[in-house]
Amino acid sequence: MPAPRFLKDKLCPVSAKRERRKEARPGELLDAALDLFVEKGFAATRSEEVAARAGVSKGTLFLYFQSKEELFKAVVIENLAGRFTEWNIEFDEYEGTTADMLRYCMRVWWERVGSTKASGLTKLMMSEGRNFPELAEFYRREVVQPGHALLRRIVQRGIDSGEFAPVDVGLAIYTVIAPMIFLMLTKHSPAICFDEKSDIDPEKYLALQAETVLHGLSLAPKAAA
Repeated sequence: MPAPRFLKDKLCPVSAKRERRKEARPGELLDAALDLFVEKGFAATRSEEVAARAGVSKGTLFLYFQSKEELFKAVVIENLAGRFTEWNIEFDEYEGTTADMLRYCMRVWWERVGSTKASGLTKLMMSEGRNFPELAEFYRREVVQPGHALLRRIVQRGIDSGEFAPVDVGLAIYTVIAPMIFLMLTKHSPAICFDEKSDIDPEKYLALQAETVLHGLSLAPKAAA
């Protein structure tokens, strides 16, 4: 019968540490790859740099990911695409108004994605996607399409409940997406978004944008007869 993990750690700490490190390697590689992709871009990042930052050999990297392209896809799934299952469950279970849902959506997006290094992946695809069409299609399929689908569900919920005017849902979602993209650009390319005197509080900015969007979507009360 194999010894319990805690006992193995005590009996052979060096072996246990090596085993834990082996198990952690995929996660370490994804973290290192995210850092480098955001810092340098996809084209300029070399596989050996990712391996070195993760503290492993290039050969070890290729044991887990057969190419830099596959590594990038894994980074996208880990940090962005993998979240949509969780977010759709939250949509299904949400019991408040659609206006509150939209406010919540924009706030939580910033907390979980926009304010993190992962938001740099969107900027990367905006700048390099044309040069890597296969990766651009992957990103569109795994991130853009499910993201748009979720926003369409939110807007349609508001229309169906009588909270929102019967707008073109496919166009309305971009009123939500646009301020999110701007905020991501301010994080990763502030020099092209701000002058030297600008100072935007992300939470206040998104709260204002949410109210602006909701004002445009809200169904006007009927005038009294």
